[in-house]
Amino acid sequence: MGKLKYLFILIIIFISACSTTKYLAPGEKLYDGGKVKIADKNTTKSEAKALSGELEGLLRPLPNGKILGLRFKLWVYDKTRTNKKRGLRHFLNTHFGEPPVLVSSVDLDKNSSILQNRLQNESYFIAQVSGDTASKHKIAKAIYTVQTGPAYHYRKIVFPSDNDDLDTAVKGTANKSFLKVGDKYNLDIIKGERIRIDARLKEEGFFYFAPEDLIMKYDSTVAGHQVDMFVKVKDATPDQARWIYKVRNIYVYPDYSIKDTSLKLDSAVKYRWYNVIDPNHIFRPFTFKNSVLLHPGDIYNRTEHTNSLSRFIELGPFKYVKNRFEDVTPDSARLDIYYFLTQQKKKSIQAEIQVQQTSANYDGTEISLNLRNRNTFKGAELFNIKLFGERDLQFGKYNNGFNIYQTGIEPSLSWPRFVGPFNFSTNNAFIPHTVLSTGYTLINRNQLYTLNSFNASFGYQWKSSIHKQYELDVLTVNYVDAANVTQLYLDSVKKTRNPALAHVVDKQFTFGPSFSYTYTNTTEEFRTNTFFYNGKVSLSGNLLGIITGADTLKGKVSKLFGTPFNQYVKLENEIRFYHKLSPNSKLATRLMVDVGIPYGNSTVLPYTQQFFIGGANSLRGFQAHSIGPGAYNLPVALTQGTNFLPDESGDIKIEGNVEYRPKLFSIVEGALFLDAGNIWLLHSNPNLPGAAFGRNFINQIAADAGFGLRFNLTVLVLRTDLGFPIIEPNLPAGQHVVINQIDFGSSKWRGQNLVFNLAIGYPF
Repeated sequence: MGKLKYLFILIIIFISACSTTKYLAPGEKLYDGGKVKIADKNTTKSEAKALSGELEGLLRPLPNGKILGLRFKLWVYDKTRTNKKRGLRHFLNTHFGEPPVLVSSVDLDKNSSILQNRLQNESYFIAQVSGDTASKHKIAKAIYTVQTGPAYHYRKIVFPSDNDDLDTAVKGTANKSFLKVGDKYNLDIIKGERIRIDARLKEEGFFYFAPEDLIMKYDSTVAGHQVDMFVKVKDATPDQARWIYKVRNIYVYPDYSIKDTSLKLDSAVKYRWYNVIDPNHIFRPFTFKNSVLLHPGDIYNRTEHTNSLSRFIELGPFKYVKNRFEDVTPDSARLDIYYFLTQQKKKSIQAEIQVQQTSANYDGTEISLNLRNRNTFKGAELFNIKLFGERDLQFGKYNNGFNIYQTGIEPSLSWPRFVGPFNFSTNNAFIPHTVLSTGYTLINRNQLYTLNSFNASFGYQWKSSIHKQYELDVLTVNYVDAANVTQLYLDSVKKTRNPALAHVVDKQFTFGPSFSYTYTNTTEEFRTNTFFYNGKVSLSGNLLGIITGADTLKGKVSKLFGTPFNQYVKLENEIRFYHKLSPNSKLATRLMVDVGIPYGNSTVLPYTQQFFIGGANSLRGFQAHSIGPGAYNLPVALTQGTNFLPDESGDIKIEGNVEYRPKLFSIVEGALFLDAGNIWLLHSNPNLPGAAFGRNFINQIAADAGFGLRFNLTVLVLRTDLGFPIIEPNLPAGQHVVINQIDFGSSKWRGQNLVFNLAIGYPF
């Protein structure tokens, strides 16, 4: 640790010596940002702090950015200055460097005017702002002194009286108003109020109404620094904007081309409440019944209209959708609606190369060929055949050549609607899908075994909102039959006496339903806090096992078509929480709690349903095979002479992760992380001491820490993580905590403990 300490001191001295002002010309001073001081004594400390932060965000220009106190981009710019127009120095200078921001470029009067205007827009009508600079050596700051004056609050909000339908509708929105008596005057909220009222009226048939038809007047002459606000419809608002429009006819053009100039209404085919113009009969008319949400006679509703546009795209065969409204009978306020759909290519062939990591901590590549037909039966059905070859390798000290090779075929058919005996419909922006998939995979684990795996599933996928998604597989079937098992694997199973390893090559059926629910708002970047949750329930052989009285422990093994079937209940839960610390940094957390319960016809879960832990997307300070289940430690003697280390798996999994993600510069992001968790068996096994879940499970939690870099290349994120263990539960009691043994200066410690992970995408 001594060498590391001196290295750290040298780094601090180096950073301190990296001056970014010595290249400035005489008289020039580097701009170090602006500060806003609230001088009004009537403003509380919390209000002053919030107001200062908001106003400082408006100041321009921005100073040179800092990393750990060092203006890194400016330092790169100074060190790579060149007159050349190409070469490495020019590239670094223009792509990673940043020219100095000088205090002479700061317009104090303009910034003061901007701050004063913002204050006046936020209820401080008599605010005053003055700006000045304060310098030290070659660095200067801008100081803005603010006298806010009193804030003006709403005394009353007045909506229009009932003169006509439009006035009545505007008044009807008052209970949801953004404007509240007692709140401060705020121009941004007033603008938002006009947009809110317009959005509400668009749901009630006011097709031609616009936010500009509203005028928001205020009276600030009221005593006590109060404001009376009046919401009014402009007198000049045209008659059309005052009318409530209804739908007359709806026309769908599923084979539209920009060359088309005729509406071809004479070829329209009536289907229930809409008309389809498709002279070439490419689509059957019923295809669009889940997309056309408005009906003749309905009052125009913007939400239903925009949802229809989204649903046309979600059908699959169309790449563009545009619409047109025609005011056909102004005296009775009616609209004809036209939907023009431009098709994608019906058939396509796509080759893909995919980098992936499996739950068993294998890194590999998959090459696949996908053949697609986007309108198989003229109802927008998607038929896909996937041919694939896959190679999965384990890297690190546990790679002994037992890699996995897979090849197979996966045909699937997706209908853009619910197919079944029940009628279930939604009216949001998302089309429900029914999916039938089948497949065959030949699995070859080098030197160990070869398996034939057949699978099929039938189920439904739908979204109730942009945040909520559901998947129901009514039936999933998997049949596994070993084509070849080597003596090496059989000997390893016999030595370790692990039933999970033996079950991998057993002939077996897995069949049953599963249900998955996902909630997420993580794509909404404007939020400070975002959340992701996925819960899944999977069943296999439950009803048949109960009917047949299956009980493997008592020697009664039930079979389906002459093959034993798996019987279990499996519950999975994953929660992620993201907190935005600043515009360029966030805190990411994850918690997973999973349990699988084999019973009746099974004593262990099938291999594909077991839980694994460790690796690039899990506990990053541990290699595969080196942790769990529980405190169990595989004796070296059991694997001597084979070099085969079995995958450590369990029936229960608990894992938590915390990661700090700052943006460093350009495309480079950093990470500091802490991972903890383990896997356990549900039932004790005398051959696997310490592997079962029990009261002392908390003492068997493994933990690691580390740091990493992410390179955000837009199309993908390349990730590197370096982790090391701080708690190892498989060590003797009293020796689990190893954080005090960390010694980055020791090559022996680094070789035994540092784990490097290279992966694609964020770990969670």
